[in-house]
Amino acid sequence: MVNLDDPGIYRKLDPSNMRGQLHGLPSQCRAAWHKATGFRLPPGYTEADRIVVLGVGGSAIGADLVRSLTLSKTKPAIHVHRDYDLPAFVDDRTLVIASSYSGNTEETLSSFSQALQKGCKRLAITTGGRLKAMAEESGTPVFTIDHVSPPRAALGWGFMPLLAFLRSLGFLEDESGQAEAMLATLDRQALELRETAFSSANQAKQLAKELHRKIAVVYGAGILGEVARRWKTQINENAKAWAFHEILPELNHNAVEGYAFPPELASNACVILLRCPSLHRRTLARYDITVELLKQSGISHKTVDSRGEGELGQMMSLAYLGDWVSYYLAMLYQVDPTPVESIEHLKKRLGANTGTIAF
Repeated sequence: MVNLDDPGIYRKLDPSNMRGQLHGLPSQCRAAWHKATGFRLPPGYTEADRIVVLGVGGSAIGADLVRSLTLSKTKPAIHVHRDYDLPAFVDDRTLVIASSYSGNTEETLSSFSQALQKGCKRLAITTGGRLKAMAEESGTPVFTIDHVSPPRAALGWGFMPLLAFLRSLGFLEDESGQAEAMLATLDRQALELRETAFSSANQAKQLAKELHRKIAVVYGAGILGEVARRWKTQINENAKAWAFHEILPELNHNAVEGYAFPPELASNACVILLRCPSLHRRTLARYDITVELLKQSGISHKTVDSRGEGELGQMMSLAYLGDWVSYYLAMLYQVDPTPVESIEHLKKRLGANTGTIAF
């Protein structure tokens, strides 16, 4: 097995410096928060009673996390849309936010072009591309991302601005205190999880070793449901490995019955249960019973608890840990985490059929 404490492997296997992107997440979040809190949206946007975020992949996960934090609020309802056609319910009381890091994501551009024909309120979040041009031509406010990375490594810019905008529109209470506490937690984790921290004290390296040569299945609940999705997608893209996610309590009504077959899978899978103290007490009890069932079925598993105080800190501490786990898993598989050749191949093939979609 690759020695994760050997500094030479990072220079060899990570020539594009994905580890540098991970080091910088706390400062990225700070920069995004600072810029977004100074960004002024049109006053009429406070009249929106629902928000639709258009995005896929790394440009959508920030909205997923924000939606999880707002599920207990009465306003606004947040819908994350990952498709070509705009939802039919969009109207003049809907704020449509098109989120595309590159500005050229075809599903997002298709839905946004339809939003331009509606009376809805609109906002674009992007580095540029076609989305920025379309937004500026239509008089739509554009929040520009000031960061260069693969989209999945720009989580701070997909997450923090949405929090700031919801606060400025009066949909969320002032999150400044929670944001500062969360950033302090990420600062500590950045030191504890970085590649120079030895495996004996590095939780991310330890978990990567648990997942090596296994199918990763990540469980989450409540505010951690979308964090489990983040772990899944990061393992897919960074480690080029199979991964899946499930959400409690729903998985207790189906997935637990599927542990028996095929029997050879039990030794080739590892379940990661993401847990935090703010979850419903009955859901926390379900974690314990689910672990009992995994033990009975002989399935490798690990319960991973959050760091920090408050829902924001608990959520982001586990998301950040997952990013590092996926990175170390890439090292164990001896692959460069940055390129996504299969995704680029798919885009290239779709590009040959440009006549099938118009913006």
